[in-house]
Amino acid sequence: MIKIIKQLTIVFCAIFLLSGCVKYDVGVEFQDQTHGQIVQKIQLGERLTSFSHEVIDEWISSLERRVKQLRGKTKRLSKQEILVTIPFNNGKDLETKFNQFFNPAEFNNKKSQPKSDVELPQFSANLNLKQNNCFFALRNHLNLELDLRSLSLLSTSENVLISSGNLLELEFLLTTPWGATVINPISIPDGSVAPLLANVESNGKQLIWTLKPGEINQLEAIFWVPSPIGIGTVVIILITALGIYLKYTFIPKFKAGKSPIPSRV
Repeated sequence: MIKIIKQLTIVFCAIFLLSGCVKYDVGVEFQDQTHGQIVQKIQLGERLTSFSHEVIDEWISSLERRVKQLRGKTKRLSKQEILVTIPFNNGKDLETKFNQFFNPAEFNNKKSQPKSDVELPQFSANLNLKQNNCFFALRNHLNLELDLRSLSLLSTSENVLISSGNLLELEFLLTTPWGATVINPISIPDGSVAPLLANVESNGKQLIWTLKPGEINQLEAIFWVPSPIGIGTVVIILITALGIYLKYTFIPKFKAGKSPIPSRV
């Protein structure tokens, strides 16, 4: 994703002075303990997509390959909109897929990258999710750090610097079944860490953070999700206990209340 943002922003936006030419929403949606998905919606400016189909098609092909490796799906909603969904089965699976997608090996191995007119900055994302099983539900402590300092100024091989503040719109969304509590990080004195405030929507079930290019963005929240395994176990125990109770409480009384069958002489 960083590669296309760099290429499109510098090559095209510098020419047309577009505002908000790339809108990128990243979301994590939880249904329960074993169901969830990473959702990404990328919206490109209309003038941007009509300028060069070749660059955009190349980026989409690269995106589709990475998504396919994580067993996700890529869908073109329109010429300007792309929807990516990557399912996960548990917290550990979410950590692995999220970090793998946003820290691909190609960005960590410069020798394998073809020489380009655009100098790609180092970009890192680290999602950590701690879960505590409380039988009926799981307590989740999500901590996400996005190092976007390299997006402060975008540069080309000719050392042309462009501010990305008005060119990129980045958001992170967290959707949970029972709502979430935001934990605001402590601001670092040198200003390298940006404490972000989240907007609450969907009756508290969705939190939206607007990310700041050029800074380290830290997001932290606590939320609960139902545990089908725990709930199912309790239901089975209750049914079994009820069966045992009925067996040893009512059946003996029923047998005792039967009149003896008279014997024939």
